[in-house]
Amino acid sequence: MAAPALALGWGPLRFGSGGCLRSRVPRGPSARGRGLPAPVVLGRSATASSRTEAPGSGLYCVELLRKRDYEGYLCCLLLPAEARSSAFALRAFNVELAQVKDSVSQKTIGQMRMQFWKKAVEDIYSGNPPHQPVAIELWKEKNLDDTAYRNIQELETYAENTQSSLLYLMLEVLGIRDLHADHAASHIGKAQGIVTCLRATPYHISRRKVFLPMDICMLHGVSQEDFLRKNQNKNVRDVIYDIASQGHLHLKHARSFQKSVPVKAFPAFLQTVALEDYLEKIQRVDFDVFHPRLQQKNTLLALHLYIQSWKKRY
Repeated sequence: MAAPALALGWGPLRFGSGGCLRSRVPRGPSARGRGLPAPVVLGRSATASSRTEAPGSGLYCVELLRKRDYEGYLCCLLLPAEARSSAFALRAFNVELAQVKDSVSQKTIGQMRMQFWKKAVEDIYSGNPPHQPVAIELWKEKNLDDTAYRNIQELETYAENTQSSLLYLMLEVLGIRDLHADHAASHIGKAQGIVTCLRATPYHISRRKVFLPMDICMLHGVSQEDFLRKNQNKNVRDVIYDIASQGHLHLKHARSFQKSVPVKAFPAFLQTVALEDYLEKIQRVDFDVFHPRLQQKNTLLALHLYIQSWKKRY
């Protein structure tokens, strides 16, 4: 086995003093700003004129999410009806940005696409969205360098600036401004970023790229070439174990706020069901990140999400 069986919870990684997760200052109501325009229902903003409406833009966002982020699609379906269109738009925007890096062969082209979205956001806030379905429904320059994360902290920072930021916006959509909810969102976003990094590893390897944190690889004496060759030895699995453990730890921390977070915020955090599902699956295959089972859809995910929503838990 690459690592001991995990019982009630995975142990913390070696980062931070005393074996504990290092301290952080998540973005609270005072930190994430209060500058979002009102009303927050971005999909049908009162400032959008009829000439900027594009028939089917909402459906485009829904379909984009269903095809490219099925877990996010299911989570959006369980949101309150009045917040659903905004949530679909935000997640679709996230998908559009995420696709830039993988859909271009030259960094310059990627930067041009990012500049388009940067201007689109500025135009949206000025009430003149471009005629692009996701931009119309909405009414980060992202790092395009193909380099590995130097350490786990760098991966977490990236996750905070992307996945956690998306959750902060989801809370805005739900009309929630609560410090405990922001703490939970920060941890869930980091867990999402870590799991996404692991899940995407086989795809990245197929393009001869490795983005796993270099400090953990060096700790176990594993090189990028070991991953490119899909080496299955214990050291490679120990790298995956350490990274997955950090994601699991963030998930535990997020759930520790459950009694303090407003129940109204729980639908924004249903993604934890999919995160836990992946972390449990990778444990069952002994942290073999290339195992085919990890690429299979959980056909019961929709049911699990519904049950968690009905129980008012995340």
